Amino acid sequence: MELAPGLKHSQSVKVTGDMTPQHLRGDPIRVLATPEMVRLIEQTAIQAVQPLLKPDQTTVGTRVDVAHLAATPEGMTVTVTVELTAVDRRRLTFRVEVHDEVEKVSEGTHERFVIEGAQRGPRLQAKLDAWQRR
Repeated sequence: MELAPGLKHSQSVKVTGDMTPQHLRGDPIRVLATPEMVRLIEQTAIQAVQPLLKPDQTTVGTRVDVAHLAATPEGMTVTVTVELTAVDRRRLTFRVEVHDEVEKVSEGTHERFVIEGAQRGPRLQAKLDAWQRR
């Protein structure tokens, strides 16, 4: 199997207290925080493609464009679904949706790039070296 449009993957996760916004934890009903929802979207996209990559490859997120349409209370389960809609060399584009047990809570797009592990280390080290010389 190869990376191609049409690849789909979903995961379901129960919303826990640590996934709610800290500044709203005093509210009587706590809800899924937007950054946590984005984390789940990225995690689902990684899970979708990782088995199809070479052993030395991984992906990094480069763009997230989602609308958070509705709140999901703590204790409910969200299901995150990603569909690979385009492959442009190393750029992967996904359509994403998140549903809770009642309604759609998010939709949008997410982009990831396939990277080689051997390339990442030297680039990061060069940046770190440049920063430390400042």
